[in-house]
Amino acid sequence: MLKWLLVLAVIWAAWHFLKRPSPRKPRPAGDEAAAREVLGVGRDADAAAIRAAHRRLVSSVHPDRGGSAELTRRVNAARDLLLRDPELR
Repeated sequence: MLKWLLVLAVIWAAWHFLKRPSPRKPRPAGDEAAAREVLGVGRDADAAAIRAAHRRLVSSVHPDRGGSAELTRRVNAARDLLLRDPELR
C-alpha cells in the first residue's frame, strides 16, 4: 500500500512539474512603432490618449468578452512600453 502511495505521489509531482507554463521569452525592447500601431495612437499621443486607447481596446479583446488572451497581452505590452517613457507620465 505504501509503495503505491509513493508511486502516485511521484506521478502527481511529475505531472504538475510538466504542466507548468514555460517562462515567457523577453520581447525586444524599443519597438515603439509597433506598440503605437497596436493601440492605434500617433506619435503625438500623450499618456491620457494612450490610456484611453488601451481601455477601448481591452474592453473589446478581453477573454471575458469573447476575445483572446494573446490579444490582451499584446495590448497590455504596448501600453506598458509606451507608458515606460518618462515624458508621457
